[in-house]
Amino acid sequence: MHRLLIALLAATALHAEPSYRLQPSTAKLASPAIREASGLAGSPTDENFLWIVNDSGGTSEIHLADTDGNPRGTVSVDGAKNQDWEDLAAFTLEGKPYLLIADTGDNQSKRDFVTLFIVSQPELPADGKNLSGTIPIAWKIDFTFADGPRDCEAVAVDTTGRKIILVNKRTEPPGVYELPLRPGQHSVARKIGVTETRATGLTLPVAFRNQPTGMDISEDGKMAVIVTYHGTFLFPRKPDEEWSDAFARKPESLGPHALLQAEAVTFTKDAKRIFAVSEKANSPIASYGPVE
Repeated sequence: MHRLLIALLAATALHAEPSYRLQPSTAKLASPAIREASGLAGSPTDENFLWIVNDSGGTSEIHLADTDGNPRGTVSVDGAKNQDWEDLAAFTLEGKPYLLIADTGDNQSKRDFVTLFIVSQPELPADGKNLSGTIPIAWKIDFTFADGPRDCEAVAVDTTGRKIILVNKRTEPPGVYELPLRPGQHSVARKIGVTETRATGLTLPVAFRNQPTGMDISEDGKMAVIVTYHGTFLFPRKPDEEWSDAFARKPESLGPHALLQAEAVTFTKDAKRIFAVSEKANSPIASYGPVE
């Protein structure tokens, strides 16, 4: 009886976490420079801006848009090559805002190593202005996965634990990995568990629909969100809980996003909204808001 009560209380606590619903939206990524969006990150300093990167073979640039999709400029990353950029994360460390670019795509699972580029967030433009110019790499992380090469499109930063969390795409179930945010010279992503992003109930006939293609962690570290080709999934985390345990539970499904080939997802800084986009040009911006 005591164990049952504890389980019921734990379940109640989880359901008390914010829940989100897909909202009507006509917003689209309007910039012609964003041809194959693969990474999306809400600005770590302003809820009204989104950062975007293009997929493999694109330029080594980060693009800025407002949350309606209007382009607000482009910045080049000096010294970074876009071999296969697949995700983007925003975070604040020691009071400074950063962006993490994940060059972790590996469709054939044969890369000797993959790379994370960390840059300081450029100063956001004033009203009526657009960004331009070049920014340097603050630091980069070359690493391998502990169990061999993996195609990974879902990468996020947990600053509460100073960790980078990665979820690989093509294994069943998807593996969950962890790296320190400031690693040593030779870095290996340690496998900490597996997760589930499986569509259930009435589902859409989408190829590879259960594969994780983007991820984010809220600034307070209380929840993670993963997008697949089919839908969006929320992973609440209990206080002092390891991410391995949070990802091991069945997530809350936020339902189908109706995007064609969804590739990226992000919380806003205040976690009041979740945005997702596809890799298609002029992608709609799917928007989720909390259920009151």
